[in-house]
Amino acid sequence: MMIRTLSSMLALAAGVATSSASLAAGSSPPPADLVTRGAYLANAGDCIACHTAKGGKLLAGGLYMNTPFGAISTPNITPDKATGIGAWTDEQFYRAVHDGIGHQGEYLYPVMPFPWYTIVKREDVMAIRAYLDTQPAVHQPRPPNKLSFPYSIRPSLLAWREAFFKAASFTPDPNQPADVNRGAYLVNGLAHCGECHNSRPVAGTSKWREALQGGVIDNWYAPNITSDLRDGIGAWSNEQIATFLKTGVSPSKGIALGPMAETVHSLSHLTDADLLAIAAYLKTTPAKSDTDQKRQLYAGNDARGGGTYLSYCASCHGVNGQGLAGVIPPLNNNGSVTAKGPQNVINVVLGGLQAREHYAPMLAIGAGMSDEEVADVTNYVRQTWDNAAPPTAMPGMVAQLRSAIDTPMSAAAKSGCPKVVTPALANALGSDRGGIRTELSGVTDANMPQGARRLVSRARATAPGIQPADLVNGLTAAYCGVVRADNALDANQKSLRLGHFSELVYMEATGRAVR
Repeated sequence: MMIRTLSSMLALAAGVATSSASLAAGSSPPPADLVTRGAYLANAGDCIACHTAKGGKLLAGGLYMNTPFGAISTPNITPDKATGIGAWTDEQFYRAVHDGIGHQGEYLYPVMPFPWYTIVKREDVMAIRAYLDTQPAVHQPRPPNKLSFPYSIRPSLLAWREAFFKAASFTPDPNQPADVNRGAYLVNGLAHCGECHNSRPVAGTSKWREALQGGVIDNWYAPNITSDLRDGIGAWSNEQIATFLKTGVSPSKGIALGPMAETVHSLSHLTDADLLAIAAYLKTTPAKSDTDQKRQLYAGNDARGGGTYLSYCASCHGVNGQGLAGVIPPLNNNGSVTAKGPQNVINVVLGGLQAREHYAPMLAIGAGMSDEEVADVTNYVRQTWDNAAPPTAMPGMVAQLRSAIDTPMSAAAKSGCPKVVTPALANALGSDRGGIRTELSGVTDANMPQGARRLVSRARATAPGIQPADLVNGLTAAYCGVVRADNALDANQKSLRLGHFSELVYMEATGRAVR
């Protein structure tokens, strides 16, 4: 999974994958089965997520990735010979993936996860290339990087490579069954799960420290996924793990957040056998309990944290944090809540969540809360019921994360409103078929319940068979533009209005109450 995490040293400096010279004039296209396998493996490696800018052409690059040392754009990996990777040879392609060396002999920055990809079999690397070769060539130069000195100087990477990188290959463990070895190959190779879930005390070194025991990544906390029964996934069944990887939802464990939510989009294309293999391997990893995370005295104001919870959260998540089965995820014994770092809870409070599967959306409730209130309620839920996470959330951390919030449920998001991804609904909005766009423009706080009811009816008439989550997220994305244009509202009011609208649409679309 080439996750857009980017808290490692630096981002991609050159293509992860490349187009083949084999499609030059007069050459034959690669076999269809090889292309199909390459597409499958590219999804496992999450290539599309990194090499496709928001609103940009597929695999044409241009996505800026933030790092502690500046921002870097991802390269075009379509078969275009001038601006893409159409002129690369097989050996150049393999060398980039296996060794982290670009087609001109330059060192690649280690956020391109070649330290993980190095174990990927050559035939699998070539299959990915075959897939990329069949994609439309896009002429799109790479935007300039925005890196500070000396990180903008490639030769400086030599010391890093000498200290931390060694090319390798995958060796199956003869003492493990085939599914565990397959899982190990995926987790430690293309999926590079440790890129997020390992510790990274030194930039770019996540491969080598505290494997799968949790780490901070792009303002989120990737939790412990070792076989530990309390702090890891040891208490999950293999089927629960596989379902979570495929859907981003576990009825009793919560939902995927932050970068993991993006990763699920790629993992959902994997076969059930491969997802179960990943689960089988993770269940064999050495258990690591966060024994230093014993229950501590609450760091903030416990009474205020509990009061804030009752005021803002209990109506949905319940007084005991049990949630509502199939509608609202539980907070008690939720791995994202009890992770070593509090970032996940803070980010969800501040940025909300879109609808997913049968689960309701969550409005960005933190838009109406102070930094101190968010910190207090975060520590409260992490220390209450059966939860025993350290109470480390502080108002300063909340303020820092608030400034970086950019989610679909935040009407003031820096990246703007999300796109409507369901084609039938997008087409209806574009032409105002069924009057959906006109109806949206007239929705206010006063008439929102009636407006949500009419909009759900009209959306279903123009997009028959649309799934509830797609309907909710699509209408919310469309309404986002209306809210952003309302100059009578401040940024916080816009986010809260958008969230309330989303909840009402969900209730109309599913017949389920969320509070």
